[in-house]
Amino acid sequence: MTRLTCLIPAWNEAARLPGVLAAVQDHPLVDRLLVIDDGSTDGTPGVARRLGAEVLEMPVNGGKTAALAAGIAALTGEHALLLDADLLGLTAEDVTRLAAPVLEGQAEATISLRGNAPGLWRALGVDYISGERVLPVALLQAMAPALPGLPRFGFEVFLNRAMKAAGLRVQIIDWPGVASPWKTAKQGLWRGLRGDAAMILDILRCQSPRELLAQILWLRSQTARQNRTCSASAAVVSPMTSPSQIPTPSQPSRKPSP
Repeated sequence: MTRLTCLIPAWNEAARLPGVLAAVQDHPLVDRLLVIDDGSTDGTPGVARRLGAEVLEMPVNGGKTAALAAGIAALTGEHALLLDADLLGLTAEDVTRLAAPVLEGQAEATISLRGNAPGLWRALGVDYISGERVLPVALLQAMAPALPGLPRFGFEVFLNRAMKAAGLRVQIIDWPGVASPWKTAKQGLWRGLRGDAAMILDILRCQSPRELLAQILWLRSQTARQNRTCSASAAVVSPMTSPSQIPTPSQPSRKPSP
């Protein structure tokens, strides 16, 4: 069975990175684990190496797009798993649910919908700037020449455009127990707000508001198609249907809060 190369861009995530690595380390669907350190000053590369990850160190902090461009240049295999380094609550089962539709041929790409995604995205069923995805390596490699010209935080919306242009079948995978901390929680109020503002400006520099709306509507249409497919499948499932052949990780499931 095809397995995944996992790319994790990281900047000063020594505290949160171990939780993410625990979900993918020794995962039966992950063949290679590569952390791209974006000029961290808190020992992130050492933490990643001690936990068994392959580490690619950037000489200076160049932003998420530059880190992912370096990771894409080192990609091998047919499919890539992209994860942010600061995720909270991620389990091996979450990784399996994100990967399974692609590896089973039900979709060509998947995108996560985290539990603490903005309320509007939760209502729409789409987080168009989610950093957690499974998709073809060939698509990422085709994008590579354009990446040096993108702003620091323009990667996801540029990727959406490439996915839409390629006509990929996309599934949105709900991750209700997974969260990504707000910048204000990680960096303090004012620095976090400045970071959020810079990210929004980068997104708008990369894609026009009209294009962003088109991306959201396209992803929303993918969700509607996904729901129709699930409803049709449920109508024909019999008690003799074979279970999925995707391996089940040995990591215990997330326990409910007391």
